[in-house]
Amino acid sequence: MPLKDRMLNDLWYKNAIVYCLSVGTFMDANGDGVGDFQGLLRRLDYLQGLGVTTIWLMPFQPSPGRDNGYDISDYYNVDPKYGTLGDFSEFTHACRERGLRVMIDLVVNHTSDQHPWFREARSDPDSQYRDWYVWSDKQPPNAKDGVVFPGVQKSTWTFDKQAKRWYFHRFYEFQPDLNTANPYVRAELLKIMGFWIQLGVSGFRMDAVPFVIATKGPKVREPVEQYDMLREFREFLQWRQGDAIILAEANVLPDTDLEYFGDEGERLQMMFNFQLNQNTFYALATGDTAPLKKALTATRPRPATAQWGVFLRNHDELDLGRLTPEQREAVFAAFAPEPDMQLYERGIRRRLAPMLAGDRRRLELAYSLMLTLPGTPVFRYGDEIGMGDDLRLPERECARTPMQWSTEPEGGFTKHAKPPCRVITGGAYGFERVNVASQRRDPNSFLNWMERMIRMRREVPEISWGDFDVLRTSRSDVLALRFDWRNNSVLCLHNFGAEACTVKFRSGCNEPGQNRLINLLSDEHSEEQDDGRHAVVLEPYGYRWYRVGGLDYLLRRSEI
Repeated sequence: MPLKDRMLNDLWYKNAIVYCLSVGTFMDANGDGVGDFQGLLRRLDYLQGLGVTTIWLMPFQPSPGRDNGYDISDYYNVDPKYGTLGDFSEFTHACRERGLRVMIDLVVNHTSDQHPWFREARSDPDSQYRDWYVWSDKQPPNAKDGVVFPGVQKSTWTFDKQAKRWYFHRFYEFQPDLNTANPYVRAELLKIMGFWIQLGVSGFRMDAVPFVIATKGPKVREPVEQYDMLREFREFLQWRQGDAIILAEANVLPDTDLEYFGDEGERLQMMFNFQLNQNTFYALATGDTAPLKKALTATRPRPATAQWGVFLRNHDELDLGRLTPEQREAVFAAFAPEPDMQLYERGIRRRLAPMLAGDRRRLELAYSLMLTLPGTPVFRYGDEIGMGDDLRLPERECARTPMQWSTEPEGGFTKHAKPPCRVITGGAYGFERVNVASQRRDPNSFLNWMERMIRMRREVPEISWGDFDVLRTSRSDVLALRFDWRNNSVLCLHNFGAEACTVKFRSGCNEPGQNRLINLLSDEHSEEQDDGRHAVVLEPYGYRWYRVGGLDYLLRRSEI
């Protein structure tokens, strides 16, 4: 294989389409009311047809289930309700046959308090596992500082009657933090990664990375991030499997990004771009693109091998903590005006479709934007059909309802008459109206639109591989991005305004005869005017994807 092609293969994540799902809510094959790996196997052809290249699995390991599986009690197994290790191995094999990669959640900041490590640590002060956790002889004075779930979580330290000591937990009290400064703990984390790589995993979405690498203890007032730990993880993955990656959940400020990526790209391969995400929602709420443009510029620097993960909504709340109070209130007013739609004093717990009132124009705008932001797009299961939420469920459970496959009972998710997790029924987002089967038969459905957009996104590698510029436009509510890679250029427009408009801009191409804009989604191309600018009419919440230049699109693709 030529060096150029081998490099592109090793950096597969740069032009991936990631689809996040929970095994337990995707498809139930055995009729017990809980999704499983056998059910997921039956839906792989559907995911492949959608254009997905990578499946990200939320936690499926054994767990008491008090935090949707993020309280893990065994890192080396599959929860029996989802299947067996054999089922998992069969699943990864089937993915390989279809050219799909698998990523899994790596939740190693904490364990369940039912994990054998913690149970032994609390029962025996001489146990080797005692120092695997963070303890204090007395309650630290800052025990109420730094809680992650305000209004639900009261403290970050809890007294354990059996150990007769206080233990640290950044999250819920049933999730004691691992002492990642302990070299034996870090060696175990590498062992966990190696185990799942051997079973066919290509990468990990690492949960709560800033907390994983932060110093912990009763005397710690200002935690310090141990960034070298990230290089240790990267080196292990490259040694064990050269193209395995870590996608980090790290909601940090732009001036810290390179600490996570590494100046030369020697640490993490990917991070979620929370700065971009939060300012995207401000733009969707107000039509003001200035903060979004600022976020794009601030997060632009990154090593050549590094990549952003771009997303709209995920399984957690929409965290707006990086916005100003005024900006946050504007987003709340637009998308979560009722108190029960908000969460943890900083976020929104709704899915995107109900946030946008089911407006097809705005949904298309939002996902078109996500697909054309610099980075790798990450979808949440059900996004492709515009699934809704059930606000009667507590906290973040409202956006974790079962996948809606058809108009059959329980949306075709299960044959169980009374499953523990119920599908949304009735109303605008019930399975009777929103489901895969109905949308498959409708050529104009949101599902078929999404499939076409994903297919086009995969044919435009400039967005993933190239550099970008934010172009100046005649309107503040229109965002124009131009991507350049290997002498090919793509230009994308998005109108955040509720009114039709004419936007004027320069394409940035100075070569004679190469300033034509070829529409990738329709036959409406654009020629430059006498003043060298383009004038494009955009409908309310309209969007355009253009290839820049006079050469035919296929001829340009042949140069890639």
